[in-house]
Amino acid sequence: MDENQPKDGQINIELDEKVAEGTYSNLAIINHSVSEFIVDFINIMPGVPKAKVKSRIILTPQHAKRLAKALADNVHKFEQAHGEIKDYEQPPIPMNFGPTGQA
Repeated sequence: MDENQPKDGQINIELDEKVAEGTYSNLAIINHSVSEFIVDFINIMPGVPKAKVKSRIILTPQHAKRLAKALADNVHKFEQAHGEIKDYEQPPIPMNFGPTGQA
């Protein structure tokens, strides 16, 4: 068997350099339909009246639920190791673009 071939039940995942750099986001807008969840990640800067969507992820409802569970689990683990994450109150961001969503 070739050593580069994944073993049964394993997936070989590649991460190219551009994607590995990541994209900063401080706002997420979530919308959904019957068949998909759309998460738009945005970097909004103070005093700048316009912001662009930096990344859009489209998920099935099942994957959205798994992502929510995995994120909650990781936040819990982080807080166990580093203490509670403070959720500071921020003034509402005017949403004059696209449909309303939740972040």
